[in-house]
Amino acid sequence: MEIRLEKADDSKLKTKPDENALGFGQYFTDHMFVMSYDKGQGWHKAIIKSYQNFSLDPAAMVLHYGQAIFEGLKAYRGKDNRIFLFRPKDNLRRMNFTAERMCMPQIDVDFVFEGMKKLLQQDCEWVPGAPGSSLYIRPTMVATEAGLGVRPSHQYIFFIINSPVGAYYPEGFNPVKIFVTDKYVRAVPGGVGHVKTAGNYAASIMAAVEAQQQGYTQVLWLDAVERKYIEEVGTMNIFFVINDEIITPPLSGSILPGITRDSVIQLTKDWGLKVSEKRISIDEVFLAKEKGSLQEIFGTGTAAVISPVGSLHYKDKVCTVNEGKTGKLAQRLFDEIQGIQYGYINDPYGWVVEV
Repeated sequence: MEIRLEKADDSKLKTKPDENALGFGQYFTDHMFVMSYDKGQGWHKAIIKSYQNFSLDPAAMVLHYGQAIFEGLKAYRGKDNRIFLFRPKDNLRRMNFTAERMCMPQIDVDFVFEGMKKLLQQDCEWVPGAPGSSLYIRPTMVATEAGLGVRPSHQYIFFIINSPVGAYYPEGFNPVKIFVTDKYVRAVPGGVGHVKTAGNYAASIMAAVEAQQQGYTQVLWLDAVERKYIEEVGTMNIFFVINDEIITPPLSGSILPGITRDSVIQLTKDWGLKVSEKRISIDEVFLAKEKGSLQEIFGTGTAAVISPVGSLHYKDKVCTVNEGKTGKLAQRLFDEIQGIQYGYINDPYGWVVEV
């Protein structure tokens, strides 16, 4: 399949925003990558064209039955003004994992990766160069067949859009305040919590809104059965450092297998640190705080990379972590991963790809 290129008209090119005031997900580049799927024909009509609206039938199945999946990764303007991607094919392989669970068609990882690179080359001037900034890349697939009745769609659109971004959280790399909810649940074993489908995020909005109204940045979810074992934060996986042991919840089918999570586990093991993937309850965390053995908490994800946690609020208790300051391990991981992503640190893992 050939990838056609239709450049946006020069008169319609957008004014680029201030790189030092990007926020997150507010601006979008001039072009996007799109291809279509029909059962029996497969993927076809791959094109890079001007960023524009889609036209969907009111009966499009994504609007009624929620077949919508996506990924998130970044392009970085780094050393010598070069542009790098971090583990991009791992994101696309994870998208196929999600597609399988949602009864949606697989993408050709190599082909889509080539389309992604061509899109980035077309809009390379949109990759910001301000410290800490990047170009967020959002591959997405939605069901477009017009029809009512609960079944997999026979038609889909896959697209990639890009957005220049700054820090995901207003706090930047400063420690965030997290609210632990036992009122709502995000995912159950056997459900779809382990895949990146749109409905997971819709289900999390109420808890996030209530947490933000109380002055907290994000929600920490507990398991849906006993409501005591820690799972993940709404936008990132979570790690605890207790008695020099790095602990993160296991991939038991209800949390997302994060790319940054996996990177952190590989790095810390190679540094000779003790790393455990095991269940840990919220009561264990508060007990560790009481005993003085809780050293750090931090989240990991594409958007924030490493996000130190300054405090947890659970019921009527508040757990202040490391006096509300960024921990040494969180800082080291942030510096190491960002150094690799921007090309300033040697990449022994082959994680970085130059565009």
